[in-house]
Amino acid sequence: MTAVATATDPEGRVVVISEAAWGHVLAEHDDMAGHLASVVATIERPDFIEPDARPGRERYFRRGLGPARWLRAVVAFDLEPPELVTAFGHVTEP
Repeated sequence: MTAVATATDPEGRVVVISEAAWGHVLAEHDDMAGHLASVVATIERPDFIEPDARPGRERYFRRGLGPARWLRAVVAFDLEPPELVTAFGHVTEP
């Protein structure tokens, strides 16, 4: 796996943003182009964290970053190392 970036969340867990994961983000959410640093900042300093619907995953939210009112980054902690699954602009408050 080739990493394009890493981020350390508030609990000290290192999250990898792989080329494949970032490619998925850009393929599904083209408005995220140019927002890799915002995704890293969202994971490192989120305004809000909640469990994802899928076990082993968490959602990180940061207001005022990315292409919308909120940026949502989903991380899979059931992978080794933990990895970004997706990220996108989120309009409504979490």
